[in-house]
Amino acid sequence: MEFVTPPSLSPGDRVAVVAPSSGGAHDAPHVFELGLERLRTVFDLEPVVYPTARQSNEFLADSPRARAVDVHAAFRDPEVGGVVATIGGHDQLRVLRHLDADVLRSNPTRFFGMSDNTNLGLFLWRAGVVSYNGAQLMNELAVPGELPAYTERYCRRAFFEDSLGELAASDEWTDEPSTWWTNPAEMGTPPAYEPNPGPRWAGGDATVAGRLWGGNQAVVGWQLAADRYLPPADALDGAVLCLETAETLPEPEEVAATLTCLGERGLLSRFGAVLFGRPPTRSFLEEPPREEREVYRERLHATVVETVGRYLPEAPVVLGLDWGHTTPTAPLPLGARVEVDPATETVRFP
Repeated sequence: MEFVTPPSLSPGDRVAVVAPSSGGAHDAPHVFELGLERLRTVFDLEPVVYPTARQSNEFLADSPRARAVDVHAAFRDPEVGGVVATIGGHDQLRVLRHLDADVLRSNPTRFFGMSDNTNLGLFLWRAGVVSYNGAQLMNELAVPGELPAYTERYCRRAFFEDSLGELAASDEWTDEPSTWWTNPAEMGTPPAYEPNPGPRWAGGDATVAGRLWGGNQAVVGWQLAADRYLPPADALDGAVLCLETAETLPEPEEVAATLTCLGERGLLSRFGAVLFGRPPTRSFLEEPPREEREVYRERLHATVVETVGRYLPEAPVVLGLDWGHTTPTAPLPLGARVEVDPATETVRFP
């Protein structure tokens, strides 16, 4: 399967801001505006706000076709160098039937979005177009306080360079909930960070190189259930699976179920390696005590290693990468080639 990597952006380029998932900008305009400001001032990009971007959840839920129209228009616009999603959600799967893969492939444009936007990323993967799982406007670029240097560094590479390079570990991280979404006064107050122990390595010790496929664990599960937009099975031969979990804090058994479904469909055994993003252990939905959070993380990691081992006993498994629903984060290029080297414990995008 041949892939195209959309051209990199240049400072001063226009980027479309769209809402192919939910209507966060309508609910939290102060967060939305901060995201636009950071595109301008941190990255020297000019955001172009498309019609869906400021719409309500109710409008977007009733209008999956309108969301697809914005995506098509953004990709077709020769003056737009990139497309940035506002926020995730839970129903982007309904948008995919309204998308034309030929339009997207014939107008390759860098797409940035994560969580529910994994749906669009995997749709682009099937069309042979590299996209970026991350650099989402409201929850990654508009975090309270200053934009973390780690996030800025890797977003800058995703925006302006041909390769993400080596995925180094951040010095610190956080999943501390904040009321910034509903309280504009909190926008200047950064969350509390803690030292990052770095990723853990398990499984096999052979170097693996392949194209990256995956994204949010729940969305991958929905894709398996819908069974309309998965790539041909042989397209995953030698690929590298990446998964991360959301603020809903799924039980380890739920993550195991997704991996088991991949395994029983004969897909998991086709991958050469597995990357697992650092899981959040608390959120605005719930905040367990620290001891429970640490136990949850350990259970989740152990479950991933055990379940992958049933189908891919020789595959290297990397746990706790700076990617997903914690801060800081790097946007991972779905469809790009990645090298996973257990000997040097490096993950690198050449």
